[in-house]
Amino acid sequence: MKATLTAVFIVFLLTSSGAKPNGKNKKPKQAVPAIECDMRAGKIILPEFIVKCPANCRETKEKVYGTGVFASISSICNAAIHSGVITNSGGKVIVMKMAGQTIYKGSFANGVRSLSLPNWRESFSVSVGKPKNGVTYPSTLVFVSSRPTTVKTGDPKDLTYSTASPVTEALEAEPSSTAAPPTTTHVTTPITTSAKPQVTSVHKVREAGVHRQETSTTIRRQPHASSTSGAFSRVQPQSERKQHTAQSNPTFARRDWPHPAYARPDWFSGTRRPTDSSHSVPNTDYKRSRMSTGDPTALDPRPDNTEYEHWLYNFGQYSPAPEEHKPPAKTSPTRGFNARGHDLTARAPELTSQGDPNCKVDIAFLMDGSWSIGKRRFKIQKDFLVEVSQVINVGVAGPMMGIIQYGDDPVTEFSLKQFSSSKDLKPAISKIVQKGGLSNVGKALSYINEHFFSDANGNRGGAPNVAVVLVDGWPTDKVEEASRLARESGINIFFVTIEGPDENEKQNVVETNFVDKAVCRTNGFFSLPIMSWFALRKEVQSLVKRVCDTDRLVCSKTCLNANDIAFVIDGSSSVGTGNFRTVLQFVANVTQEFEISDTDTRVGIVQYTYEQRLEFAFGQHNNKADLLNAIKRINYWSGGTSTGAAITFAADQLFSKSKPNKRKIMIVITDGRSYDDVRAPALAVHGKGVIAYSIGIAWAAQDELEYIATDPDRDHSFFVDEFDNLYKYVSKIIHNICNEFNSQPRN
Repeated sequence: MKATLTAVFIVFLLTSSGAKPNGKNKKPKQAVPAIECDMRAGKIILPEFIVKCPANCRETKEKVYGTGVFASISSICNAAIHSGVITNSGGKVIVMKMAGQTIYKGSFANGVRSLSLPNWRESFSVSVGKPKNGVTYPSTLVFVSSRPTTVKTGDPKDLTYSTASPVTEALEAEPSSTAAPPTTTHVTTPITTSAKPQVTSVHKVREAGVHRQETSTTIRRQPHASSTSGAFSRVQPQSERKQHTAQSNPTFARRDWPHPAYARPDWFSGTRRPTDSSHSVPNTDYKRSRMSTGDPTALDPRPDNTEYEHWLYNFGQYSPAPEEHKPPAKTSPTRGFNARGHDLTARAPELTSQGDPNCKVDIAFLMDGSWSIGKRRFKIQKDFLVEVSQVINVGVAGPMMGIIQYGDDPVTEFSLKQFSSSKDLKPAISKIVQKGGLSNVGKALSYINEHFFSDANGNRGGAPNVAVVLVDGWPTDKVEEASRLARESGINIFFVTIEGPDENEKQNVVETNFVDKAVCRTNGFFSLPIMSWFALRKEVQSLVKRVCDTDRLVCSKTCLNANDIAFVIDGSSSVGTGNFRTVLQFVANVTQEFEISDTDTRVGIVQYTYEQRLEFAFGQHNNKADLLNAIKRINYWSGGTSTGAAITFAADQLFSKSKPNKRKIMIVITDGRSYDDVRAPALAVHGKGVIAYSIGIAWAAQDELEYIATDPDRDHSFFVDEFDNLYKYVSKIIHNICNEFNSQPRN
């Protein structure tokens, strides 16, 4: 018996000692999903997650909106670089979602320029990718997408496919209860891919408290829908909506977005309606265009949009459908349309269109009202503008559109701020009456430059200015000078010439090559020749695509292309040849960031000792390569230090010849105290509107640097202890120039 007890005790000891793990509470390694540079935070539905960014994202120029807190349509990786969380070499980033902001202010930081954006529905912030103790983030990402997406985990060999796509499986299994096949509709409520397909596709959508659901009953065909279009309105009982809510993926809690009615009070023109907070995606009550297919990705030709952007582009205030596919009138939540598409009950409150945020431009269409065009072709021109207004998706967060009719004199039909939706534009354009007269395009271009693009007319400042000129044949006045002034004001001029002059008619043209003399650039992007008025409507999509390509609207007036910059460089004996080359490299690095041409930013340089020497003037080198070579060829002078006289010299030789619509910027670089007074010359240039920066090195006098610099000194005066540290202030100078530009009116 004693032996048995001993054996049991030994077994207990062995079992107890073996129960402990070899390591002491060893922490599992965090697997970090890898993403691409173009991944936007809005495409991932997790409230907080960690990702790994690749190298060289800065070169992709993927867009970022905001500073510190970013709109969810921003690139995660470029936002992280902008915030200084990672470098351009890539790295791990923690992303935290938050509520939308009323405004996102753009800025320049770490080589990334972020843009401004009003009123986005979701935000995020970024932090260094080092999880706190005890915090573990998901090793895979869940997307709001209509396409399966490959997500890389920490192990490059282990590729996990994870999606939160719309209920495409259920839609494919849904039987057709009518002659027309059902439409595939986007739903952003996340589900697992293993969810059982359902016979009835339930769409959880929300906008202004108006709901649309689907069943096989209460289906009414829209007036213009063909048997193959699959466009119809559906209604579903409240009970089925609640049932579907319970079937959502329990793994990830559904996020209830704040309703736009409260975040953006100006969305509604009528009485507000109660909001059902159980729904999370905007409803439109609009059918799709005849371009719709069974593939939801075919609706939007633009890749990589968030689900919300995808909805906004295709189902905003107007879908970009041909004119014959008119959006039906809105209905109440429980009633359908009659045979003619009119409401059977009171109308639901209508939305103020937000427009397409990827096409945020202020557009002026100059329509030809001359007698030569005739009534029939004038009607074709109006129909063309109507169709453009529907396709471009006008709205306060997207494009805004105004029209000027020109003949002998230009007349504003309506300004940029007069209509904020495509729906309102259509009847307004249809009511335009032909004025008659000549085709004075030059006078019309002067008019838009001086009067149309103003704050009073709705010019938003942060949106590029675009002028689209429609001309029958050719202008009856000269356009070159008026176009040049308009371009220098930041207006991107497009020419649509219909039935232009043939070889026999060119002798009648007032100004040869008038298109090339007028447009923003002569590369073909800004000109659209059309052989016949009857072919005009075929060019709607082409024109809209061009005016919305903001990256190519190079004439837009920005902080990088609207300056006359004078560098005033100390060439005294104390600098030395080697340090002088370092100063020139600093000047070249600053110059490299600007857009250089005769109508963009221009650069001039003065070198001084006791005397002054104009190295080159504004406009002498009109492309970046020539300018950088000219900087490289400047020879060191050597001598004394008369900074005050050099400032006066720069004012006389450079700024006296500056263009009136350019911002005048002076950057003084010196390494010692001046032999003459700097206060009076500095006050004189300040009084002439010159923005002065001072950069002191080594033995420069701090009081003189402050006298030279424009107030406030902290933004315009800098000091470095040695020449080799100059490079650190390149981005600071650019950042401050752009901040100052963006805080002032553009016109």
